[in-house]
Amino acid sequence: MKEFLELNEKTWLLYEEANDELQSIFQDIDDICEYNSAKVMNAFFINHINESHFHSTTGYGYGDLGREAIENVYATIFKAESALVRNQFISGSHALCKTLFGLLRPHDLMLSITGLPYDTLHEVIGIVDNESSLKSFGISYDQIDLINDDFDYDQIEKYLKTHSVKLIEIQRSRGYATRKSLDIEKCEKVISLIKKVSPKTIVMIDNCYCEFVSKVEPIQIGADIVVGSLIKNLGGGFAQNGGYVVGKKELVQLVAEALTLPGEGSEVGPSLGANRQFLQGLFFAPSVVASALKTSVIASYMLKSLDFDVDPDPFESRSDIVETIRFGNEEDLIRYCEGIQAGSPIDSYVTPVPVDMPGYKDQVIMAAGAFVQGSSIELSCDGPIREPYIAYQQGGLTFDTAKIGVLKAVDKIIKEREGK
Repeated sequence: MKEFLELNEKTWLLYEEANDELQSIFQDIDDICEYNSAKVMNAFFINHINESHFHSTTGYGYGDLGREAIENVYATIFKAESALVRNQFISGSHALCKTLFGLLRPHDLMLSITGLPYDTLHEVIGIVDNESSLKSFGISYDQIDLINDDFDYDQIEKYLKTHSVKLIEIQRSRGYATRKSLDIEKCEKVISLIKKVSPKTIVMIDNCYCEFVSKVEPIQIGADIVVGSLIKNLGGGFAQNGGYVVGKKELVQLVAEALTLPGEGSEVGPSLGANRQFLQGLFFAPSVVASALKTSVIASYMLKSLDFDVDPDPFESRSDIVETIRFGNEEDLIRYCEGIQAGSPIDSYVTPVPVDMPGYKDQVIMAAGAFVQGSSIELSCDGPIREPYIAYQQGGLTFDTAKIGVLKAVDKIIKEREGK
């Protein structure tokens, strides 16, 4: 890479050290990738995926064989009764919104057991006032915070014994919080508790950023419904938009009717040319997720070596593709994002700046030179301009290209320290 990248010699030495020290971690990631690749291929085999499934529908989308095949593939991979995989979902937040509106009714109570949800759900729920929120329809919300990055099991049990909770939300990834992401083992333990105390309560998992990071997905450990985005892990960089919902058949159908209309549900919704993208993206997804994980690991190692507080640690097991770097000041946060942008395939010459964004109360800086706008399975780095000035890095379609962005970003920090 030295032929093409004009980097400080310290950056190269640090990269070479990281690459040597992390080989065992890379091998663990490859092992999981191999397992999940076989899982995807098996789902393609079982559901007889063929070229006719690439064909597109328009208008109402009646009889879309490809759309139905894709949803059967997703159900097979997640070991779910049913799946809804649609380009009518604009984003993961939109899929979560439609799931909540599909499953909750006036006077129902929703409980988050992972503390405050991601910023873009605040107006959906009514944490921030909005006349279109769940709150405006008479749906109540409450939350139980995590304790030391784990569930407050005692408080959850007490709450369920004294309240009639219709739906519990578990957000596995951290969002813009400072907590750790939640692994599948902790989720399994808390779901077992919930089902013991309140078996009729719906357990909904926000699985964004977590798919294919491990060998087990949330339906397998007792979740009733799981929601995610296709411009994150499972889209593999091919999907241009979309989201998915998997789980119990009757619940998925309620979400489908919230997305389209009662009485038609999943029977309508044109694919508009997305079927090939969805299938090809899913085919590549295990490898792309592995690349994203390796990119996060090498960033973690290099930045920790520069004395920044990183999470996860480079040798720590991971539950999602996100790496956080606590810079402690606005200047280093912005500088790092500038480096990531400079190492992106699209708009590498552009300088990212903090701006106001819909759904966020603080200004946010976002570095993402992506083929698909907002695609965080492609290398990106963003963060709210507020203390303690944390960068949230994720993605990387290929490790060989994504690590160039990391090298440029680290190099920017090193050169600034040396006054160059």
